[in-house]
Order: sequence, then structure tokens, then C-alpha cells
Amino acid sequence: MAPETGPLPDPDGCRSLDALAATLRALKSWAGDPTFDTITTRVNARLPSTGRGTIADCFRDGRRRINADLVLAVVAALHDDAEYLARWRRAIRVTLAEKQAAAQVRVLARLPDEADPFVGREPHLAALDRATGVCVITGMAGVGKTRLAVHAGHRRTQGTSLFVDLRGFHPDEAQPPADPAAVLDGFLRALGVTGRQIPHDLAARSALFREQLAGRQALVILDNAADEDQVRPLLCPDALTVVTSRRDLADLLPTTRIDLDVFSPLEAAQLLGNDTSDALERVARRCGYLPLALTIVAGQMAATPSWTVADHADRLEERHRNYHLDDGVQLALHLSDQRLPPARRTLLRRLAGHPGQDFDAYAAAAVLDADLGATEEHLRRLTAEHLVQQPVPGRFVLHDLVRAYAVERATDDERPTDRRAAQTRLYDLYLYAASAAMDALHPAERHRRPTLPPNDVPKPALDDPKAALHWLDTERSTLVAVCLAAPSHAVPLAATIYTYLDNGGYPAEAITVHTAARNAAVATGDPAGEAGALINLGVVYWQLGRNAEARDRMSESLTLFRRLGDARGEARALGNLGVVYNAFGDHTASAEHHTQALAKFVEIGDRVGEANTLTNLGDVYLRMDRLSEAADHHRRALDLFRALNHRGGEATALTNLGDADTRLGNLTEALDSLDRAVAIFGELGERYGQTCALNGRAEALAAMGRPEEAVTTFRLALGLAQLIDDPAEQSRARTALTTLGAPPVDDPPT
Repeated sequence: MAPETGPLPDPDGCRSLDALAATLRALKSWAGDPTFDTITTRVNARLPSTGRGTIADCFRDGRRRINADLVLAVVAALHDDAEYLARWRRAIRVTLAEKQAAAQVRVLARLPDEADPFVGREPHLAALDRATGVCVITGMAGVGKTRLAVHAGHRRTQGTSLFVDLRGFHPDEAQPPADPAAVLDGFLRALGVTGRQIPHDLAARSALFREQLAGRQALVILDNAADEDQVRPLLCPDALTVVTSRRDLADLLPTTRIDLDVFSPLEAAQLLGNDTSDALERVARRCGYLPLALTIVAGQMAATPSWTVADHADRLEERHRNYHLDDGVQLALHLSDQRLPPARRTLLRRLAGHPGQDFDAYAAAAVLDADLGATEEHLRRLTAEHLVQQPVPGRFVLHDLVRAYAVERATDDERPTDRRAAQTRLYDLYLYAASAAMDALHPAERHRRPTLPPNDVPKPALDDPKAALHWLDTERSTLVAVCLAAPSHAVPLAATIYTYLDNGGYPAEAITVHTAARNAAVATGDPAGEAGALINLGVVYWQLGRNAEARDRMSESLTLFRRLGDARGEARALGNLGVVYNAFGDHTASAEHHTQALAKFVEIGDRVGEANTLTNLGDVYLRMDRLSEAADHHRRALDLFRALNHRGGEATALTNLGDADTRLGNLTEALDSLDRAVAIFGELGERYGQTCALNGRAEALAAMGRPEEAVTTFRLALGLAQLIDDPAEQSRARTALTTLGAPPVDDPPT
């Protein structure tokens, strides 16, 4: 082995799994290029035996996930130094956090609004009017690529419109380029596909997206793309796809290509007011004819009607001389910033630190620590001066260049303590608003969510369940971003929105927030927070069919809860382990865990937990052919759910009771229970529960000797099961239809 030479490879700059692999390969070379067998021997001294192929995978590009412990063991095998290992541990944590952040993106099922009249670009608009297939618009930052794409989109006959900012060049490292899989998830939901129906594989999502757009008149705008790989999975042959980027994206082979340059003198004059004076030409020239800079100056001119165009030209040239600002946008931003009232200037700087893609007036009020009315006026004025954009009513964004400028100014001009206080108020807003929304949606489970100390941060009224759900849907990506950005808030926020993510079918978001919560809890020595995050992770893994991982996480949480003497946590862990063992087919172990959980819930007076466990235990007894005990447990659960006014629980207990009564031969009672369950699930919009109840209803009808009605109901259940992509309920319906001699109908209902 050759001696180590050259500088030690530095992992600190890694922002992707490929970058980590490349740095690991460089470390292997630095260490004398030992064979994989040699590295494996060294690693096996630290970890349980690991195959050569697994070790080799650590060095391979194209990985979608990594085993962090194994990578660290490989690093130690190549250079066993505690400080160097700490750098790698930090780099892995940052890289994985960035990968999680990339999975958070907000899409629009419409085009952004246009606030001002569009100026110029007539040849480009004509080309876009004729465009089909893929159109790529390229150009420097601030040249107006997004504005051109959106304006051209509004000119076309409207059909289905989808818009997303792919964050290809976002100045905040906490917001890396969006993951195409996450974009597809958003697009599919916008097209009406339920969370349960969306596949987890990128290729399958892309195929389903193309299927959903087939035959539609559709426009898709992919704004701010990083590269071709980010765009390719989002292309659809039946849609006009307009891509904007600072890179040329030549490998996409677009059918239409527009290389956008700065404005012509005539276009600049049109934007600034159709003035052809020498003073206006001086303004345009000092702005470099860049549309963003010109738009900002136009906003200044509109806000100061007593100033002449010559006054503005003189001021621009004076600032250019004094501050040596040659960049047109920097110069325009500097002038706008200097003339803002202090509160508005502070607001702009603090908004640049918002962790999400967009925000509302409440978020702005939180960072400014001001009342809502005054903040809304500040936002109105900032929007009028083009320092803030409002793509849809009530939602605001910052252009990347504006954000970068504001971040720099905030770092130079504001005290760190003031910035941290503003961020804390912002994080508090999302935590307390999420808590209020969850209380409106799930009041019976309030005792299961974190109890928060009093806080007077202004937040929207979220007492109405529909308003609460709309707020959660709108802010979902921001809530995930807060969990990643704020370890101090990750544990309570993740626990607060657990049921929302669980019911909504958001497993990727759930894994991200509960992992962030676990990491934060470990870092701060919070075993209770760690236990809660572990059990929540376990539930997500169970939903994804990753039962071994679910069992392991839940077992870890059970150990922690018992060590803490947390009876409610212990009961919840036992109950969830019972569900996982049932999925394994180990009904004896499942019943034992549920029985222990039930005793704990009764002991502490948790009636929701008691009711849930009763119906889960009843389901296990049904599978064990202990039919009378199953029916008894479901009746007890039903009484509890009704007393709690827990409609979803009531419908679940009715479904399970109906199934038990069918097996017992109590067919009239079974049909009555299942009819009521179908109705309640329908009112709640809970399609999975409705599917189970319909299959149960069909089984009761078949047992009653009513085969035609049974076939009709099984086919309806099959259609719903296909719609939500539930293989178990599909198989249940198909098997029954085959037994009844009726061919399954594969077309899901609309």
C-alpha cells in the first residue's frame, strides 16, 4: 500500500449522495487504494459482517439512499481520526437533510397571476403561441424568463395548467433543487389522484402522470430548472411543457427554443412609461436593460410621482459612483432598499430567511412582530415596488436575486439576536397554527398531541375543520421545512401534524419530519421526544409495508417509554406492535400486545386509545376464528367511539362489527352496520374505510343469497380499491367476484 499523499479529501462541501461517493473514492486513493476485501476486513471489526458488494456500493454513484453507519465505518477503515470522522458525520447529516428538503415542493394547479401589463417580447410570444411539445426558455437571472412563460400561458386557450418552481438556483442552501418525484406527487394530487394511489417509484409516478394528462389540453410550466435530469421525468407527450432555466438544457432537444436577452431600448422605454428622453435612456442603461432591474426602478418611479425621470437617473448614477455597483439588479435593489421605511426594510430582510417557498401575511407579521393590518400594508407596498411577488392571492414569494440581496443585507445590518427572535416567532406561528388546525380536525385526539405553553403569536382563525384542512394543505411543505430548519420546534411540530400526514397519505413527508424530530431529540437529550418520533416512524414504515423496520422502531420506542415511566406512550407502542405482528401473520403475538395495550389505556383513562385497541384486538380475534369475542370487542369499541363523537372510529368499529356478524350468521345486523359504515365514511371522504365497508357489505349480501346485489357492491369496492391503489382490498373483491362467477370490472369509478 502506498503512503498517504496530498491533502486529505474534505467532505464538508458535499451536497449530494454522489458527491459523498466521489469524496469517499478520493479518500480510498489517498489511503493507498486498498482493496474492497481489505476495507471489508477492517469494517467487520467495527460492524457485523458486511458483504463485499455492500462495501463497494458505498463508493458507487447513483445511490438514492445510504447506510450512514456503514459509510462512517468505511471512513474509519481508511483514516481513523475522531475529528475527521466528525466532519464526515456532519457532511452526511447535511446531505441527507438536503435530500429531504429537495422532497419538499409546492406546485400550483393554475398559472401564477400577472400583476402588471406585459411589455415587449413580441417575436418570442409569437413563437410560444405556435409551440408544441417541449419549449425551453434560457437566459440570465432577472431577464424575465418566468414572466414570459406565464404571460404566454395566459394567452393560450386554457385547459389544465400546472406550474412549479424547481428551485434550480435558489440562493438558500436549505432549499436545494426540487426532487422530480416530489414534483410528480404534487402534480398528481393536483390532477385529483389520491395519496394512496400515487406510487413511490419515480418511473411509476412519471408513467401515471403521462396517463393522467393523456388526451387533455394541458400546459405545464417547469420554472427555474437545474438540469435535464430534473426535467425529464416531468415531460409528457400530450402536454405543452415550457421549461425555464439559466442553463441551455441542450440535451432536452426542445421543439422550440428561446434564448432570452435583455430588453431593447424601445422595450425598456415601454416599461418605464414610453418616455423617450435622454434621462430615461440613462436609467435604462444604468440598469443594464435587465427587466428585473427596470421593473424595480419602475416601482420606485411610481412610488415617487414628485420625482422626475432625470432625478431617478441622477440618483442611479450617484449610487453607482459611490458604491461601485455595476450590476443593474444590485443597483436597483440598493436604491429601493435605501428609500424604504425602516419597518418595511426590516420586513424584506427577515422574509428572506423564511424556510419555505412562499408565505402569507401572518408569517410576515410574525417576523416583523407587528399587527396584521400594518403588515398587509407593508406587503402591498413591497409588491407594488416589485420587491415581493404575489403569484396567487394571499401568497407571496421573493425572486431569487431579491432574496440573495436581502439575506446579505440582513447579515450585515441586523443583530443576530434580532434575527433569531424573528425566526423563533415564525416557527412558533407554524407550530401553534398547526396545533389549532389539528384541534379543529381531530378534537377527540387533542390529549394525544403536545401541550403547548401559552403564546400570543397572531395566527389565522382555524376553528372550522374545512379551513383547518385547507391551511394544512397549503402550508404542508413549509411545515416540513420548519421541522428541518428548527430543531427546537421539530419534536412538537412533528408530533402535532402526525395524524394529518398519516390520514393524508404523505409518507415521504412523514418520514422526513419524524426523522428530523428524532435527530433533534437525540441532539438535545430528549428521550421522550425520541420515543415519540420513533413510534411515529414505525407507523409510517408499517404503512409502506416495511414491517421489520416498523417493528424495530416501535420496539425501541417501547423500551424508552418504559424507561421513562410513560404509560400512555407504552400503551401506544404496544398497540402499534400488535398491528405490526398482525401484518406478519403472528396473531398470537398481536393479541398479546393488544391485550397489554388495552389494560394500559384503561388504567390511564385514555378512552380513544381504549376504543382503538378494542377494535384492533377484535380484528385479530376475527382472524383467529374467535368470532364471539371479536364481535364483543367491536361493540364495546363502537359504544366508546359514539360517546367520544369520534365519527371515523365509529365507522371503523361498525365495519369490523359487520364483518364479525357476517361470520356469525347475524346477517341482518351485519348489513345494517355496514350500511351505516359506508354512509359515515362517505360523509368523511374516507375512501379506504369506504372500500373495506363495501367489501364487507358485499360479503353479507352474498351470504344472504342476494348474489346480484353482492356482485354490484363488490365491483364498486374493486373500483374504489383501484382508485386508492390498495392491493389487499382489490384482491378481496376479485376473489369474491370469481367465486360468484362474475368477471371483475377493472375501470375505477370517477
